[in-house]
Amino acid sequence: MSGLEARLPLLPLFPPLRASLAVTREPSSTHGRETTSRGFCIVAYDLLAGLRSYFPVPHPLTAMRIDIANAFGGEPALDRTTLEELDERVAEAHYRIREGMEHDEFGYTALNLPETTDTAEIRDAVEPFSDSETVLTVGIGGSALGAATIADALESEVDAYFLDNVDPEHTARLLDSLDLSTTTMNVVSNSGTTAETLANFLVVREAMEEDGVDWTERTFVTTGPEGNLRELAEQHELPALPVPEGVPGRFAALSTVGLACAAIQGHDIDAILAGAAAERDRLADSLFDSPAYAYGAVTYALAAEGALTNAFMPYAESLETFAEWFAQLWAESLGKDGQGQTPARALGATDQHSQLQLYRAGPRDKLVTLLRPTERTDRGIPETDLAGLSYLGGSSLGTLLDAEFEATEASLAAANCPNVRVEVDRLDEHGVGELLYGMEAACVLYGELAGVETFTQPAVEWGKRAARGLLGGGDFDEADAVGEKRRLVID
Repeated sequence: MSGLEARLPLLPLFPPLRASLAVTREPSSTHGRETTSRGFCIVAYDLLAGLRSYFPVPHPLTAMRIDIANAFGGEPALDRTTLEELDERVAEAHYRIREGMEHDEFGYTALNLPETTDTAEIRDAVEPFSDSETVLTVGIGGSALGAATIADALESEVDAYFLDNVDPEHTARLLDSLDLSTTTMNVVSNSGTTAETLANFLVVREAMEEDGVDWTERTFVTTGPEGNLRELAEQHELPALPVPEGVPGRFAALSTVGLACAAIQGHDIDAILAGAAAERDRLADSLFDSPAYAYGAVTYALAAEGALTNAFMPYAESLETFAEWFAQLWAESLGKDGQGQTPARALGATDQHSQLQLYRAGPRDKLVTLLRPTERTDRGIPETDLAGLSYLGGSSLGTLLDAEFEATEASLAAANCPNVRVEVDRLDEHGVGELLYGMEAACVLYGELAGVETFTQPAVEWGKRAARGLLGGGDFDEADAVGEKRRLVID
């Protein structure tokens, strides 16, 4: 055992710290360069967090931390040798990713958004809507989920709603509930031709007209340089934000696509990008130096051993949509060529009472990702004279939730189910930016290691062509395949 692996004498003095985080590597030669043991940085992140609890400083910046200790020795199993060998490939992948970023290559340029997104442009575009009580984003997939993730993670006096489906009953109920005279509509589509988005736009426009609202005064668009939406904006002189070139929708949360709604809600979009930039600056040529790469590498390695489901389980109601965003990112980016890892969405502590049974006692094909903020606004639990509840009285809901988190983590480890802990200090703008960028970078690294085209989605495009053909939007072979469906109906 190396010196870095040894339990540090300081750790027992600080309960929040766990020496099990000391994932290390011995000095080795990698591609002609000498490397040193790097795992200390992983325990160092947690060490700093623990020290802050004893010697607090005013509002420190958040730092995403990844604890991979429980990824070892379970079923499927990941061992230290495998991770050491994989780290050499991480270095190669990092250089490829960095090259793609430097040349603004398709997809890779998304990782440049912390510095290329023009926040002044966003604020100027939404300034006419400063009187909004509600912002309604009309989009689908990546055109809505990034904005929804930020909106749900951060509190605001401006309500945010998202029409990201064409369920007629849901759409009708939502529009009936809104005061459209104080609602701002943002229509988001890169191509400007997305059927679901344009259909919902037409429905909302009609509802505004029926309510006597001038829809042109309450609407702006986020779109590409061409297409129906761009023509609409020019025709009616609507404010228009550009979709960044070369950025797939699921990677666009840190651009105009995800930040326009946040700006209307009054959030500090510069701080969101600063959090993302902080995580970008920690990308390195070793997984032991980068939390984002650590997550991407470990999930890839476990998938190779048979962990083909990644149950993503945040312990915060405000991060439930983040799990939905992660599911699209992971599935659409990595599900290629017979490879991939199926994301399963869960919510702690709620799903401890449902899905946890499967994770502990079901097929050994899962990794569980546990996510939480370590600081949050708390609410005390009143004292009670009921003897059976005395252990709760005088405690707090936050303390209970943390106990549930740690108990679930321990129960998974006891059942040999691999799990990874992801933490940020707080769910503020900086922390949300770190989480978004960190998971995007992790996904890109996984794709590099798996050798898949991370930034394309050919299977999704097939379905779009089929639907458009069925609606009379053109002649597509995919639409013909729908009529060939086999049937075995049980009445």
